[in-house]
Amino acid sequence: MQESIATDTQAVPARPATDTVFALIFAISTAHLLNDTIQALLPSIYPILKNSYQLSFTQLGMITFTFQLTASLLQPLVGLITDRKPMPYSLPIGMTFTLIGLIALAHSTSFATILMSAAMIGTGSAVFHPEASRIAFMAAGKRRGLAQSIFQVGGNAGSAIGPLLAALIVVPHGQRSLLVFSAVALAGVVILTMIGRWQARNFHRMKPKGTRSGTVTSFPKRTVVIALSVLVALTFSKYVYLASLTSYYTFYLIDRFHISVQSSQYYLFLLLAAVAVGTIVGGPVGDRIGRKRVIWASILGVAPFALLLPHVGLGMTAVLSVIIGLVLASAFSAILVYAQELLPGKVGMIAGLFFGLAFGIAGIGSAVLGNVADHHGINFVFRICAYLPLIGILTVFLPDVETDKD
Repeated sequence: MQESIATDTQAVPARPATDTVFALIFAISTAHLLNDTIQALLPSIYPILKNSYQLSFTQLGMITFTFQLTASLLQPLVGLITDRKPMPYSLPIGMTFTLIGLIALAHSTSFATILMSAAMIGTGSAVFHPEASRIAFMAAGKRRGLAQSIFQVGGNAGSAIGPLLAALIVVPHGQRSLLVFSAVALAGVVILTMIGRWQARNFHRMKPKGTRSGTVTSFPKRTVVIALSVLVALTFSKYVYLASLTSYYTFYLIDRFHISVQSSQYYLFLLLAAVAVGTIVGGPVGDRIGRKRVIWASILGVAPFALLLPHVGLGMTAVLSVIIGLVLASAFSAILVYAQELLPGKVGMIAGLFFGLAFGIAGIGSAVLGNVADHHGINFVFRICAYLPLIGILTVFLPDVETDKD
């Protein structure tokens, strides 16, 4: 990988910024995989933490809330700062925060230290995502949707691998076995350092290409505000529903179908693997047919399956979960690129805003849903969350943004 990145770095001055640098896109996707594998370990070991420290669902929700809120508050700020003053080597620094949080989590002995560890991992995520999304944008050329999908699928693959590794390593060997994954974080630091070198030499690629208006949106301010408000509502729909799945899916399966903790991790892996596969579709399809159509299909299109999910058996639950993951996953890349084209020249801020919203909304949703589960049961949570994809009807208010089809 180092050789490939070095080759692209040397070749870039002779190549137009509209070319797609796939070596960099795959490198940043790999880093995303490593980063999100570590992050996925946190909810994956909730059953262990619940039993070891006698935690309630509300406390588990607070752990997710701490992690997500730390990331959501810092990400827009990181994006805004790096739009004005690029910091290529912030990426390995962010991964170092994640490494520290992971080591602290492995040695945590109380609920307070678990929360502190979650906050450190969240801080690493806050630094990583906006700047990594900028790298994908820089290397994308005219294939922005494809680049974001490749970048996103790395993260979703990591989110799927995390529970599987937790089932194979952490569940049998306990909390301290999390230290094994410090090697994953160190590998991420190395890769991100090489990527930072490329970024430092290629800032010219951030000059907007293929837009009608340079760095200024061609839409009236009112239209932009309405569009961003709709995108926020759609992000809310997607990520609160995903929070119900990623944080409580294992408990739902255990409570309703009486399967083991280890078996529930395999079902969670199937769900998250479907999310990883579905993610790669949204970007290139959006490049071809338009972001708005993809957003329509991915949010509202999942509603029938979500409404049916709480009323079927174990086998059909697995099938519907895979379908939901595949369909819903295509939304975020389309939403992110749509927003970046709506406000060209503010790539980092938009990435930070929407990654931050994704983390923050999921964190708040997880905390609220944990409290609801304590009072009304986990099955009730899945029944009420099934209505969230209906918010996708708001897509009708989005203007058409087709800047990369000029």
